[in-house]
Amino acid sequence: MGNLLEAHNVSKKFGEYTALNNVSIAVPQGSIFGLLGPNGAGKTTLIRVINQITMPDSGHVLLDNEPLQAHHVTDIGYLPEERGLYKSMKVGEQALYLAQLKGLSKTEAKKRLKYWFDRLDIGDWWNKKIQELSKGMAQKVQFIVTVLHEPKLLIFDEPFSGFDPINAIVIKDEILRLRDNGATVIFSTHRMESVEELCDHIALIHQSNKILDGKLHDIKKQFKTNTYEIGIRTSNEVALAKELQDKFTVTPTSFKTLGNELKRNIKLSEHQSPNDLLSFLTSRGEVSHFVELIPSANDIFIQAVNNN
Repeated sequence: MGNLLEAHNVSKKFGEYTALNNVSIAVPQGSIFGLLGPNGAGKTTLIRVINQITMPDSGHVLLDNEPLQAHHVTDIGYLPEERGLYKSMKVGEQALYLAQLKGLSKTEAKKRLKYWFDRLDIGDWWNKKIQELSKGMAQKVQFIVTVLHEPKLLIFDEPFSGFDPINAIVIKDEILRLRDNGATVIFSTHRMESVEELCDHIALIHQSNKILDGKLHDIKKQFKTNTYEIGIRTSNEVALAKELQDKFTVTPTSFKTLGNELKRNIKLSEHQSPNDLLSFLTSRGEVSHFVELIPSANDIFIQAVNNN
């Protein structure tokens, strides 16, 4: 499949402040694309450009191989970090109104709202006012309004904000189901564990510049250090610790086990293989733990930002 959305060399200034500096991204169709970066990096400005809330100073955006135009508003569902529901309106009345703004007839909107309200177990909220709801409850309503018109592209900015762990899982599963049913998702968050669970591709923006992008799997391979976390039971830990220090690059580690093993992180050189290490360990004792340390999305985020 090709890309559903492409941003080419997008730049945006606000006075003397550069919010985006020549940023390009490509979001594959049917993927969940993580748009990451520290606060103030430029993520929200790029999202606003994609939603045509803000126009770029230079560069352009393509949606489904077409230059972004006004009619594309019905092809995009956007859940902003700052929620925009009217607190004094009733839930059902407001959801119906917002659905019609997205091009749904009143009859079709009612039908789809009933499906989603039942699906997320909020059917009895229809006549409540938004101000009567908790932040998480209001977030469910806004999520429904975002996905109701079944857009090609869904943009979620911190979608789990305000949710307890159980409802966060519910929304995560719904995002995955929407992806599986053909939607393409741009996902912006500071919760790196959510990136690990959801994202196929990521781009990292820092100080208005894109500093990293690609498949998350490939980026993890790029950042891995050929380091293994090992635990071994031996009759002479002092002697083995010295042997490991002489033969490999060794650092302390603190993973938890039920036993009392010698625990170390072992970084292999380009001339050493995991089999070499495992063979050495099994000749010295009982290996209880042997895991390659794959960098997490959080590790990559911190390292990439600190190096730029």
